[in-house]
Amino acid sequence: MSDPKVQIEGRRPVIEALRAGRPISEILIATGSRPSGALAEIVRLANRQGIKVREMPRRELESKAQSRNAQGVIATAVGDFGYVTIDELVERATSAAQPSLLVALDGVTDPQNLGAIARSAEAAGAHGLVVGKRRAAPVTPSAEKAAAGALEHLPVAQVTNLARALEALKERGVWIAALDADAEQTIYDFDARDPVCLVIGGEGEGVSRLVAERADHRLCIPMAGKVQSLNASAAGAIALFEIKRQRS
Repeated sequence: MSDPKVQIEGRRPVIEALRAGRPISEILIATGSRPSGALAEIVRLANRQGIKVREMPRRELESKAQSRNAQGVIATAVGDFGYVTIDELVERATSAAQPSLLVALDGVTDPQNLGAIARSAEAAGAHGLVVGKRRAAPVTPSAEKAAAGALEHLPVAQVTNLARALEALKERGVWIAALDADAEQTIYDFDARDPVCLVIGGEGEGVSRLVAERADHRLCIPMAGKVQSLNASAAGAIALFEIKRQRS
């Protein structure tokens, strides 16, 4: 049986995949694209690694894309996305210089939200992402494009039971802090200098009851305007960079 093939779409995601050494069999580039900037870097890295680069009419290339805009570049990766186990994720986090910072997604079903959160998490210095197998978006080409390459550097554990995974993290000394618009404690009142897993709920429903029951802290982001909610990726970014600020 041949290895499964997964598309990586967009210039920055393809560059980061090449830099991370992800196995790639071929890269498609839209005919007539100027080989400068990010595109020139893709060609240079592909040539260095012996990866075939093939031109294709832009309309045909975009018809193959699974995300909204492939930016004229599609790489064919060999093998599925490389999820890690929760044990591997904890081991990586606890061996880091900074206290563990993990992010868990509860009911986030939009791949673009997953990618955007991963991008913020990696930029804020998080050590990994935990996602469920049910009621959750997997890592797809759309998620990878929204992550702009962050998913090549941020380990992701996909778990069968998120609530049980959070219990396992608590047993290893990680505080569970769930974002909750109705909470009384704000993210700015929370001491984030200890090992923590930030839980971000899905659009509309937020964090589920079973997950909320396992949270040591429920945190809100105070609002000054008339709109009293943020989407999951925006709320996650604010909370993650507040944690980063406290640890700086």
